[in-house]
Parts: sequence; C-alpha cells; structure tokens
Amino acid sequence: MGRVHERIDDRLRSFIDAQHVFFVATAPLAGDGHVNVSPKGRAGSLAVLDDRTVAYLDFGGSGAETVAHLRENGRITLMWCAFEGPPNIVRVHGRGEPVFRDDPRWAGLVGHFAAADEPAVRAIVVVTAERVSDSCGFAVPLMEHREDRSLHADFFGRKTDEQFAEYCAAKERVGVSLDGLPALPLPLPPRTA
Repeated sequence: MGRVHERIDDRLRSFIDAQHVFFVATAPLAGDGHVNVSPKGRAGSLAVLDDRTVAYLDFGGSGAETVAHLRENGRITLMWCAFEGPPNIVRVHGRGEPVFRDDPRWAGLVGHFAAADEPAVRAIVVVTAERVSDSCGFAVPLMEHREDRSLHADFFGRKTDEQFAEYCAAKERVGVSLDGLPALPLPLPPRTA
C-alpha cells in the first residue's frame, strides 16, 4: 500500500541515499508538448538538503528539457526504485528550480555535492517537495549494481570550462527545448568562486 509522508524523514532519506539511480520527470504546460523522463545516477550528484528539499547536479551531455520545463512551470517528480534489498518506490512531487553557475546561491549549494567541481555541471536543480510518498515496489525487478560507469566523468573531465561552454553552445537542444522553450542560458555562465 502506498503512503503519503509529511516530510522526507530519516528512513526515506536513508533509502534515497542508498539508491544508485533515480528518475526525473517534467512536462511543459502545452498539451502537445514533450513529456521528459531522465535517468540520473552519477555518484555524489544528489543531496537531500532538509526534510522538504532535494537537489541534484544537472550535467551536460544531452539536451536541457528538464531545465526548460522548470523555467516554464517548475513542476517536477523525482522517483527512486529499490532494485536491491526490500522492495520500495519513493516519489517526491514538487517545484523545481535550476540554479545556474553564476547565481549567488551557487556557492552555498555546490558544497553539498562530491562531484560538483567539474566543468560539466551546468546547473543545480533544487526541488521543494509538495508531496512525498512511497509504494510497495513489488513489481520492480531485483538487479545487482556492479559498478558506476566512468565514461561521462572521463569525457567531460578532460574539458576546460571554456571547452565545455563551447560544447554546450554547439548542441542543438541546450539553449532551446524540443518545444521551443528557453533552456540553458547561452553562453554558459561561468562558475562563481
């Protein structure tokens, strides 16, 4: 049976922290717009900031649909599934906001993440929970986590901030979403100290 929780308590926080992957879903307001679901999972890229706030690093490497949707309407759902151990699914429905690299809040947020000091970090997505729930997860398959992939970190770790900014500017779906919404500000803002 599913349950709604008043907050992200210690038990839910421990569950979230133990998962190797989570999923992010957003959508534009337009009825014919593209719904977006993205897997996230780089170690050190997610932080539960308090009992109502979760944040994660937005990395380069694909489009910027999530950022565009958040800039338009702020709606977001994050979901974690137990692929190992007891079955469970946790969802946080809320309002999200991308905090870009030149935002004064960047310095206060970036220290929450082990993977933050990399050129490939485009933004920090801060999510304020409006609804926190879990459900049984009985149909989620059992899978073993063998290891994290290092391809993303290796590829972008070789780029300077300037090279990463050029990479973002050259991508078709970084400044504008599939539906024509403003996404990442280009040129990519420099990181604040």
